[in-house]
Amino acid sequence: MRNESIRYLIVPGWQGSPDDHWQTHWQNSLPNSARVEQADWLTPKRQDWVGALEQAIAADSTPVILIAHSLGCITVAHWASQASVSLLRRVRGALLVAPADVERPTCAPALRNFAPIPQHLLPFPCQVVSSDNDAAVSAPRAMQLARAWGAEAGILAGAGHINVKSGHQRWEQGFAYLYRLQNRLEQHALRRA
Repeated sequence: MRNESIRYLIVPGWQGSPDDHWQTHWQNSLPNSARVEQADWLTPKRQDWVGALEQAIAADSTPVILIAHSLGCITVAHWASQASVSLLRRVRGALLVAPADVERPTCAPALRNFAPIPQHLLPFPCQVVSSDNDAAVSAPRAMQLARAWGAEAGILAGAGHINVKSGHQRWEQGFAYLYRLQNRLEQHALRRA
């Protein structure tokens, strides 16, 4: 954003984002970025993960853009459903990549406590990016979540879970979605001015 300082808050999914994951590369590339750290990456508890996100947003009054992956996307949706108006106002937007469908029959038992997925409009602009061959969420389900959240949606061809395993280490093309989101935020700010 041109006229205000922005924090980029990286919100990893289940098991965290290793050193060669695109979220780690982005954290090292984007100015003023930080990661939401979880006490337990392997057996996530919804209340704990939502609480850690809340603490990270509350830690600094600078406006924030959330960059979430997989279970991190679902954490963002849960947080937004119960957060205070003052903290919600700090979030300028969210890039939600490969949201994990924790309601699918093949979901790992460790993630089921994140169900049901909130199905309400998120109170900030967001962009969902998913894939047509992601084992964690089908393309139609990703589109349904995007509609429920009021997000723009992009479905990539053959991109898997958009993680290291699917070949997305730096994921430079993903910056296009972040820039698109930021341009929307700037246009919205100009209309309000």
